[in-house]
Amino acid sequence: MDISILRTILPGDLALVATQVGVLFALMAVGAVCRRTRLLDDAAVRGIVNVLVLVVTPALIVHCFQRDFDPSKLAALGTAFGIAFAAHLALIAAATLLMRTPAADTRCVLRLATVFSNAGFMGIPLENALFGPDGVFYGVVYVVVFNVMMWSWGFCTMKGVDIRRLGRAQLLTVLVNPGTVGIALGLPLFLGSVRLPEVVGRPVAFLSDLNTPLAMLVIGYHLAGARLGPVLRSGGAYLAAAIRLVVYPLLLLAALYPLRTHLDATMACALVTAASAPVAAMVSMFAAKFDRDVDMSVGLVSGTTLLSIVTMPAVIALAMALLGFAPRAGMC
Repeated sequence: MDISILRTILPGDLALVATQVGVLFALMAVGAVCRRTRLLDDAAVRGIVNVLVLVVTPALIVHCFQRDFDPSKLAALGTAFGIAFAAHLALIAAATLLMRTPAADTRCVLRLATVFSNAGFMGIPLENALFGPDGVFYGVVYVVVFNVMMWSWGFCTMKGVDIRRLGRAQLLTVLVNPGTVGIALGLPLFLGSVRLPEVVGRPVAFLSDLNTPLAMLVIGYHLAGARLGPVLRSGGAYLAAAIRLVVYPLLLLAALYPLRTHLDATMACALVTAASAPVAAMVSMFAAKFDRDVDMSVGLVSGTTLLSIVTMPAVIALAMALLGFAPRAGMC
């Protein structure tokens, strides 16, 4: 690696990424104000989350696949899926090995917090701002893998059951989730270069545009009411946060770096961006659903989100410099 090139490129990339992260945090501030002024309450936010997960996510994926078929893009898409799948399996193994807190309710939360990033709510907006539609095209693959893993291993971990003993209804949930539905609808359109008629395509595009503002409002709302005490008193929480924000994305970058000449730079940077996102909001939702350590889950989501304003720009800028991504003129 040419260190002189890295020194030249990195400051510009860092400023670019920091600006985009700052935009997201400005939107979060609006969500925080909405909580303080009671423009939003818990019931309203739960409704927004349901819309985001069940409507906006599939619409976003379908919209990303509204493009002409390109064999090279399909090959890169398959590569991205393989990398994201292998990365999640490695994280699951690491979380199972390292997170051994005696309290089962807390242990479950720490394991999920280590594995699952906010790849949809924070990753996708950054991928769109930094890498354009191609970045989102590859970023949604990470979201699909996230959904499959969350509704299989994550579900079983929180519920306290053996994944091999899932019932038919639970297996159906693993296979039919917002990510897989979006892929099932969008991928055939891409393969056939089929464009939706305007009466359908425009609403899908409008719904996909809701991902960034609504997600940031929700995160900001929860940040304003977060209690960080349980996190600050837990050694396991510090370890989970370190792995989620720094160790894992840097290890993924280290694994991709030797392959950089064979990989699409946009795809590789999009994967690192998704990997560098803070703890997924879904961890808190699952903790509440299965009556686990909710305070720890909310604290981890909120705490890592706050820390990500420093860690994400550094990690993503490093990835852009090392993996050879050059922003196009006028981007961002």
